[in-house]
Amino acid sequence: MSAIEPHDPTLRSVQFRREREATWRQLEDMLARVHDKGLGGLAAEELATLPHLYRSSLSSLSVARAISLDRALTDYLESLVARAYVVVYGSRERARTRIAEFVRWRFPAAVRAARWHLLLSLVFTLAGAVVAFEMVSQDSDSYYLFVDGSMASGRDPSAPTSELRDGLYDDQDFNHGLTYFATQLFDNNSRVGILAFALGFLAGLPTVFLLFHNGLVLGAFAALYDSRGLSVDLWGWLLPHGVTELLAVLLCGAAGFLLAHALVFPGAEPRGDVLRRRGRQAAEIVLGAVMMLFIAGLIEGIFRQTVTSLTVRYGVAAATALWWIVYLGWVGRARARLEGTPWR
Repeated sequence: MSAIEPHDPTLRSVQFRREREATWRQLEDMLARVHDKGLGGLAAEELATLPHLYRSSLSSLSVARAISLDRALTDYLESLVARAYVVVYGSRERARTRIAEFVRWRFPAAVRAARWHLLLSLVFTLAGAVVAFEMVSQDSDSYYLFVDGSMASGRDPSAPTSELRDGLYDDQDFNHGLTYFATQLFDNNSRVGILAFALGFLAGLPTVFLLFHNGLVLGAFAALYDSRGLSVDLWGWLLPHGVTELLAVLLCGAAGFLLAHALVFPGAEPRGDVLRRRGRQAAEIVLGAVMMLFIAGLIEGIFRQTVTSLTVRYGVAAATALWWIVYLGWVGRARARLEGTPWR
């Protein structure tokens, strides 16, 4: 029997496979699980390893072609690399597509489907604001019942009117304190929004309390400035970022009420099915609200420091409000009708 030539392609393929086959098998296993369970079938470490395995297999294919290994091995590697490419890069494309779809129609469609829950969220917030406004207007000391001293940071009934006004414009020393107050207010609104959603499963009662309490803080603050004749100045300072920020909080509250609605009034369907469906809708609303809070933070951090004209401030506030009305009220309607909403 003749010996195998040292340059025999079959021998080289066997040696090549022996050296690198472990990597290919690991990639094969991951691709099989992705096929069966999606990317959720992989652990976080495996997801991080997947691109490296793909590039290593791609390198193997390049070498196999360069040294003319047997056709069967080359075909196998071509198939493996092609399938891995779809998972590694196709999943990124799907992620970008999902983000685009979320912004273009799923988020506004989810909000429109929760319009009555959003209205309920607004009612409880306004109720708190009205109660605090009336109480502080009649007795300024009641301000301290609603606004914590650490949050007020000097914005209280003991502050001179001139300082309250200057803080809304260009007094640097006092404006530093007002900046701290704005940061505290933003942090408070963010916490209230997320908790209002997260605690919705407790029949919505904590959501009611949180929204009502947030309204109390806003109403007390408004009453203080109104008592000094500074309402127009206050709302000019607050609304450019406040329209987006407060709407985001109301949306989180609406998401909490969605969960409570599904829990308390599931209708004829099994409660678990309703909760899962409404939970998906609520999650999309909260995700959009978090995006809005980020936008509000950018407006507050940049706009408030550079623009002191009341006309410009109110113009920006009006433009922002108009944008959210149009976006949440009309954007994606045709697509939603075509696709249908998965929360019904």
